[in-house]
Amino acid sequence: MEHIRVPKVENVCLVDRFSARKKVVGTLYLTSTHVIFVDPEGHKETWISHMHIGSVEKKTATANGCPLQIRCKNFLNVTFIIPRERECQDVCSSLITLSQPENLEDLYAFHFTASDATNRQNGWDFFDLKSEYLRMGVPNDNWSLSTINKDYELCDTYPRFLYIPATASTPIVLGSARFRSRGRLPVLSYLHRENQAAICRSSQPLSGFSARCEEDESLLQGIRKANPSSKYMYVVDTRPRINALANRATGKGYENETFYSHIKFKFLGIENIHVMRSSLQKLVEVCELQNPTMSTFLSGLESSGWLRHIRSIVDTSAFIARMIQEGVSVMVHCSDGWDRTAQTCSLASLMLDPYYRTIEGFQMLIEKEWLSFGHKFTERCGLIAGIEPKEISPIFTQFIDCVWQLTQQFPMSFQFNERYLLTIHDHVFSCQFGTFIGCCEKDRIDLRLRERTYSLWGYTSKYTSNFSNPFYQKSLEISQPIIVPVINPQSFKFWRAMYCRFESGVHPRENIIDIICMMKDHTESLDDHKKLVEKRIAVLNKLLGYAYGEESLMQAIQNLSSSESMDFRALLLNNTDNKNSEEIIKSSGTSPNSHIKNCLENYAEPGFEDGGTTRMSKSLVKDGVVSSGVNEADPVQIEQLLKELQSVAIEWKSLRNAVICSCAMPFEQHSKKHHCWCCGDIYCNRCIDRYVPLPGHDSSRPVPVCKACYKRLKYSPSPSVDDFQKLQEQA
Repeated sequence: MEHIRVPKVENVCLVDRFSARKKVVGTLYLTSTHVIFVDPEGHKETWISHMHIGSVEKKTATANGCPLQIRCKNFLNVTFIIPRERECQDVCSSLITLSQPENLEDLYAFHFTASDATNRQNGWDFFDLKSEYLRMGVPNDNWSLSTINKDYELCDTYPRFLYIPATASTPIVLGSARFRSRGRLPVLSYLHRENQAAICRSSQPLSGFSARCEEDESLLQGIRKANPSSKYMYVVDTRPRINALANRATGKGYENETFYSHIKFKFLGIENIHVMRSSLQKLVEVCELQNPTMSTFLSGLESSGWLRHIRSIVDTSAFIARMIQEGVSVMVHCSDGWDRTAQTCSLASLMLDPYYRTIEGFQMLIEKEWLSFGHKFTERCGLIAGIEPKEISPIFTQFIDCVWQLTQQFPMSFQFNERYLLTIHDHVFSCQFGTFIGCCEKDRIDLRLRERTYSLWGYTSKYTSNFSNPFYQKSLEISQPIIVPVINPQSFKFWRAMYCRFESGVHPRENIIDIICMMKDHTESLDDHKKLVEKRIAVLNKLLGYAYGEESLMQAIQNLSSSESMDFRALLLNNTDNKNSEEIIKSSGTSPNSHIKNCLENYAEPGFEDGGTTRMSKSLVKDGVVSSGVNEADPVQIEQLLKELQSVAIEWKSLRNAVICSCAMPFEQHSKKHHCWCCGDIYCNRCIDRYVPLPGHDSSRPVPVCKACYKRLKYSPSPSVDDFQKLQEQA
């Protein structure tokens, strides 16, 4: 808080970049974690995380005030007009300081506490490197687990457990590590279980113009021989050849083909981090144009080169995947083996293995290729102050974009949707979770992130329904396990939802994925409710038929008024055709309710004969949130039936007309709109964070409900027959 010079500024104007007339006046708040703009008239709140802020620029003051432009790493671009220049300067200085902490331990993750008492350990145990390699069938006769790096002494940016050819001895491993940049020797990344072709990764060799290393040559031969189905292998250098040649002058470079027999070498021309940084900057400038013409936008998109770079990365990954599919092992490297190597190895694995195309598998892929084998998230994302601008580059953003391109070509092969990719991308920069803090496995252990921060995977596991793809076909894991994308230029798209996500007026009015998910959820809810109602009707039919004869049952039901439809006493006594009903009850020497109780006790639905408890007195909710309150001595549990009918929303509100949540949070284009399965209203993510079983569902599985319905289900008294009559009148 000591960095906040002015915590509150009133009469601040939020400018709409596309319409000068849509200025909104409100109050700007600065907290220790966010900038919050509140529009008191429209009840609109705009939240900007300090860690998302990429740049803050104070522009020249005008007669209306002093403009302050904030550009964010998640491509949000807002301009506030602050009345007094002094206040604008104070806000600008505060945001610059707050958005660039001095140390990693000053990041938001180390101070964030979940509001819903989520266990801090949740999500940290989702990934285990050994288990993932066991899934691939490693160790085996050709590949072994090495603990030579257990203390991170061999390579501090690699994981402690390395998988190497079984023929590789310790001297070979040590010699190869000395010959590779930063000690990042060739190790196993992915093994195809069927043909035993392997993807290995490393950094560039320290070959210079003529140096060689026999241990490194032996290690690559071991990788080649570990695949008995092929007599040769590929070494893929993801850099342009000219870049690799330039690195020779610094004592690095690439492998000399003369010293590596039965190995083919291929350069695939992905540009370096500096070109990628410049390309993204040009793309952002194009997206920020006000009212561009078609030719201006398309020419700007072309000149940025962004889609060309995306295609180059996908093309390289597709080549690796094709080689593995053909049974040829591939060793991949770039310069230091943690930028282009991470992109291509992970994308190739995604194409080859359907497990990585599931929500859980994609997390595993990121953990393995980006977090365990190292990527400089701190530098590439510019998370703290003091990072050199030339080290910042959108490497992970490109990876997420490439994955999205694959989902567009294979929409039924991915379990996750676009929102899942955007959420991961956002939280790489938000630093709300400790998952992406640090540059390697060792950094995260030294920072004790597992004990001190929350995991992003724990958060996403709570909202799996938000990230599910309704088009996903699990059967494709067998019928189409390998996906190789088309790399024609016309197959690559500009990702509007990423780079223009916060721009109003450029998105479809409705999100087709959300509509389909809503229809799917609504149908599931109604089907579940229908199953329970059918069971209840079957029980009532048998019960009433047992009481006074099956032949007069339908006539008795027809004679009832709507208000008596659940009054079993009336059903028995008002049946004019059954003249013996009252005589039957009188001859039994019991009251009408007792008679019905006897009928209940003598009738049991098959499968529910547990100690005399009938189907009518069976509780549907097992976790204690909603208690049936059934007593075996009670005659008929009308209250329970009413509770079941009232707990399920038959009609859900349309997504089209939902613009703001009841908590005043506006629904943006990128935000998920949630239906309460109990009342059918629409809420934001914050207002529908409770999952409970509904009494009216047959499955008893927890479903999302709003806070009001949760309290009503948990604390409200049992409904009465009068409530049921009111419910009928409303119907």
